Amino acid sequence: MIDRLLAPPASRNCLDLNALEALEQQPESLPLELNKARKHADSVLADAFRQGTDIRELVRARAWVIEQLVLTAWHGLVKAGSGLELIAVGGFGRGELHPHSDADLLILVPDQHELAESELEDFVRALWDADLHPGHGVRTLDECIKQAAADVSIATNLMESRLLDGSGTLYEAMRAATEAPALWPADEFFAAKSEEQKQRHDQFEDTVYNLEPDIKNGPGGLRDIQMIAWVTRRHFGTSTLHGLVEHDFLSEREHEDLVAARNRLWRIRWALHEISGRAEERLLFDYQRKLAATFDFDENDGNGAVEAFMQRYYRTVMRVERLNEQLLQIFEEELLARRKHLPSATIDDHFRLHHGYLELIDEQAFVRQPDLLLRIFLVLSENEQVRGVRAATIRLIREHLYLIDEAFRNKPENLNLFLQLLKRKHRVYSQLERMNRYGILAALIPSFGSITGRMQFDLFHVYTVDQHTLFVIRNLRRIAVGKNRDLFAHAIDRFEHVERPEVLYLAALFHDIAKGRGGDHSELGAIDARNFLNQLEMPEEDRALVVWLVECSARASISWSMQAMTRAPPRHCWQLFR
Repeated sequence: MIDRLLAPPASRNCLDLNALEALEQQPESLPLELNKARKHADSVLADAFRQGTDIRELVRARAWVIEQLVLTAWHGLVKAGSGLELIAVGGFGRGELHPHSDADLLILVPDQHELAESELEDFVRALWDADLHPGHGVRTLDECIKQAAADVSIATNLMESRLLDGSGTLYEAMRAATEAPALWPADEFFAAKSEEQKQRHDQFEDTVYNLEPDIKNGPGGLRDIQMIAWVTRRHFGTSTLHGLVEHDFLSEREHEDLVAARNRLWRIRWALHEISGRAEERLLFDYQRKLAATFDFDENDGNGAVEAFMQRYYRTVMRVERLNEQLLQIFEEELLARRKHLPSATIDDHFRLHHGYLELIDEQAFVRQPDLLLRIFLVLSENEQVRGVRAATIRLIREHLYLIDEAFRNKPENLNLFLQLLKRKHRVYSQLERMNRYGILAALIPSFGSITGRMQFDLFHVYTVDQHTLFVIRNLRRIAVGKNRDLFAHAIDRFEHVERPEVLYLAALFHDIAKGRGGDHSELGAIDARNFLNQLEMPEEDRALVVWLVECSARASISWSMQAMTRAPPRHCWQLFR
């Protein structure tokens, strides 16, 4: 029943297994020799990484190396026949470790067992001295069951466990008693993991675009991919992401995108661990330049190399975020479909509500009427009862982005749908943010696509250019509806006199749109704004005001400009106010 990892090709020359076996008879030498063996293996795997070895092989090889070292210490320091069972959990249980990942262990003990605490202390100390990053717990079977029932994270860890050493009697009993169906019914497991992800995302303001992102825990990071794998394993009983294709939850192309994104993030994480010399998960400014060089971005390009590397990173996690959203929504529809209290109704000739989610009635409708790619966001803004867009419709939107081409953008009636959205009383920012996630904004305004995921390598800006832009609009919306009056009383009072707030939203949308192109971004952005505005049905005075505000953006923020123009604006700016 013992589930040992097979040695992958990348582990060749990492360890001398005969020497490790002999070391089991020399317990006093274990810490020093295990440390030497670990350093040698680290060196071999680091060389393999630099030579471009498949990252999937490397993470498996690292887990195999750690397993051999852990077992050497266990056999050398814990008496055979003790009744204890050694279990790998977490990433170690999955057989996936990076250079400084923790080796998480569970030691199962019989209920009436008298622990030889000194043996376990020597074992754990040897692992620490060998710099193997052990995380361990010592529990009885009953303790495992109680803790797994109380904490979905513990239940998830046990779901991914592997028996490393021992008879397996306790392990099999633990797996049978803690398997998700026993303690966590499918809908409860999904709901708990979804809430867990939401709380984790909230720590990062629910955006992938922090300038020093957390590659493991941040939105769109590796934990989001693992979240998909956990729910897949619980629902389908499969440990591979391809199970999603087999059950029609993902297309082959989407599966390839997800695996490619995971592999890219794995490579970045591997390099980050090596550069930082510890289990660092944040892409801090201190490491970004070295990471850019590691992945062959031109060192002579200065900050441009870092910004290009990070833009590729952000676009990767954005794809993960999109697929995570899509898949979790499919899971929700599948697992919670019996919720009769969520509304279903036909909204118009093209859209209907299905258990609270908006969907396209006819899958071919986008082809026949491409303007529906924008109208859907108007429907969302008008219907408060809509929880979101159904996953199948999200997929259709992404598959039909090609329809938003130059001919589409040259039709004023299409662009005026976008203007109608900006004029809505409610849910303007939420729909713009959704449009950005689905790729609609970048298709509708190609210059916005250039700033999608674009960071600025300085300590002044906190988010990427596109996220910063959307947050400016979010802040304007908060002022518009009177939020945080204690902080922004003056701005809120002035906004009450703004007759056409869409002018401000357009100015915010274009104020940084030319960042990264070289030259004066406010002048270039003003040109972009003018070209776009000329297609809109709005007074020339409003167009001129938007362009002026964009030109002001090099000297001040949009919020400053709004306050400033209430005092001494150009003559045409008064057209904005009642």
